[in-house]
Amino acid sequence: VCSSDLVDFDGDEVYQLRVRDLTAGTELAERIERTYYGLAWAAHSRALLYVVTDAAYRPHEVRRHELGTAPEHDTLVYREDDERFELTVRATRSGSWLLIETASRDTTETLLIPAQDSRAAPFVAEKRRRGTEYYADHADGPGGGELYLVTNAGAAEFRLVRAPATAPGRAGWTEVIGPAEDTRLVRCDVFGRYLVVEQRRGAATQLRVVDRQTGEQRLIKAGGPERALDLAVNEEYGASAVTVRTESLTEPPSWHDVDLASGRWELRKRQDVPGYDPAAYVTERVSAPAADGTPIPVTVAYRRGLRRDGSAPALLYGYGAYEACSWPEFSVATPSLLDRGFVYAVAHVRGGGEGGRRWWTQGRLERKRTTFTDFIAAADSLAGEGWAAPDRIVSRGLSAGGLLQGAVFSLAPARWRAVVAEVPFVDVVTTMLDPSIPLTINEWDEWGDPRDPAMRACMRSYSPYDTVPDGPRPDLLVTGSLHDPRVLIHEPAKWVAKLRATDTGGSRVLFRPELGAGAHVGPAGRYDQLRYEAEILAFIVTAAGGPGAREATRRIRTIRAAEGTTLPDI
Repeated sequence: VCSSDLVDFDGDEVYQLRVRDLTAGTELAERIERTYYGLAWAAHSRALLYVVTDAAYRPHEVRRHELGTAPEHDTLVYREDDERFELTVRATRSGSWLLIETASRDTTETLLIPAQDSRAAPFVAEKRRRGTEYYADHADGPGGGELYLVTNAGAAEFRLVRAPATAPGRAGWTEVIGPAEDTRLVRCDVFGRYLVVEQRRGAATQLRVVDRQTGEQRLIKAGGPERALDLAVNEEYGASAVTVRTESLTEPPSWHDVDLASGRWELRKRQDVPGYDPAAYVTERVSAPAADGTPIPVTVAYRRGLRRDGSAPALLYGYGAYEACSWPEFSVATPSLLDRGFVYAVAHVRGGGEGGRRWWTQGRLERKRTTFTDFIAAADSLAGEGWAAPDRIVSRGLSAGGLLQGAVFSLAPARWRAVVAEVPFVDVVTTMLDPSIPLTINEWDEWGDPRDPAMRACMRSYSPYDTVPDGPRPDLLVTGSLHDPRVLIHEPAKWVAKLRATDTGGSRVLFRPELGAGAHVGPAGRYDQLRYEAEILAFIVTAAGGPGAREATRRIRTIRAAEGTTLPDI
C-alpha cells in the first residue's frame, strides 16, 4: 500500500512527487519533477496518473508512472493542446474510474479510464461544447454503474443528471434534480446509497442528501448564512454518515458527523484556541444596496457590546472573481482586531459565486466594474448604517481581490482610510496582452481579451496601473512574492513605483516584497505566516487610528528585535 506527497521547495506551485510505502514506512527512490495538483492511483496501486505543467505553468499533460521504474519512462496519457484549458486528474470515490478533467473558465470535458486498467485508452464522457460544463462522480451498479453529473446544459444554475458509466453522453442523460433559479448546484458526491449535492442558496452553502433507493431528500444547513459549511474529506464510498466542517468569522472550525439516513449531527472535533471565548463576539449577515439596487450580502463580526454609533474603525475584505466564494472563515488574528473595537466585514460582491452563476456573470468581462461598485456600496452601507466611522474604513484583498483593492483605491480614494492590496493583479491590460506569461490565455474568458478594442477600453477603464487617481490618496500597503507564479512580482512593484512618482499629497505607499520561500498567499511556514499577518494588522490598526495602534506597532517591533530581525524595508 502506497501514498504520495507533493513537495514545493520555494513556493512557485511546481512540485516534486514522492511515493511512500505505507507498509514498510519508507519512501521509494523515485522522484518525479515538475508535477502539479491532481493525482490518481490505479486500483492495483502499482501505477498512478499525475499532472505536469508547461513553460507557462499551465497543467497540460497527464502521465502514467509505474512504481519501480524511472520517471523518464513514464507514458503520456493525455495532452491538452488548447491553451485556454487546464487539466487535473482524480479517482472516483467508488474506486472504479480515473477521471481526467479539462476545463476553461466556462467549458469542461471529462475523460474516463477504468481504474482496473490504467493503460486503457481514455474515452470522453460528453464532448466539450463552448459554454457547457459538467462535473461527474460514479455510483457502482450493474453494467458498470452510473455517472452522476452536475451540468449547466439546459440550466443556468445547473441541474443533476445520471447516465450509464459506459455510455455517459448527453443522449443518455436522465434528470435527477431539475434547475431552480434561486439555487446553484455545484457538485455531487456519491456515497453508495446516498448522494450529497453541494448547492448555494441565499448566499450560503447547503448540502442536499438524496436517497438513491427511495428518492427521499433532506438538507444539511450550517444554521445561518453567517456560518460556512463544507463537506470535509470523506473517502469511504459506502459511508452511512459524512463529516462536515463549519466555522464563522468568530467560531473556530468544528467537524460533525451527519447521519445520512436521519440527518442527526454528532460533534467529532472542534479546533481549540487557548484563551479564546467565542461567546464574547457576534457575527451576522447584513445587506448593502448596490448602485443598481441589488442587495449585496455582507458578513460582519464585532465584539459583543459594541455600540453601533458610527464611531468604530472597520476592516472590509473582498475578492469577487472566478465564481469563487468568500465564505466566512475563522482566523486567530481576527479577535485582536475586534478587541480593539474594530468591525470586521466580508463583502460578497458580484464576480464571486455566493449568489450563483448569475452572480459571477454580473461581475465578469465587460461587467467587471460591478465588482468594484458593489464593494464601494458595501463600505458606504457600513458607514451609513452606523457600523463604522465613515473616515475609518480600511479595505483589504488578495490577488484578484488585490485588483479589487487597486480599483476602489482609484475609483473612490476618499472612501478609505487605508488600503491593503496583497499580491495584486493591477496591470490588467499589459498582462493580458502577453500570452507568454502564466494565466493569460486561459484568463481571457474571465477578464477579456484586450486585442479586442472594445474590451481593451473596458479593461483600461478600471486597471489600477492605468487609472492612477488625482488628488489626495489613502495610505496603501502592497505586497508581492518573488516566487509567485500567478501575479509576477514586477506587477505590484511597478504599480508602487508609478504611485510614488505621481503622488502630490504625501500619502504613504508601502511595498512588502516576499523574497524568500513563499507562494501566492504569503510566506511559507506557520510562524512566518503569523508574523506576516501581524505586520499587516499592525499597518491596519495604525492607519485606522484605533485603540492600541501604537501598542500594536511597538509589539511587532519588539518581537522582531528579540529575534534579531527588523520589520522589512518598505
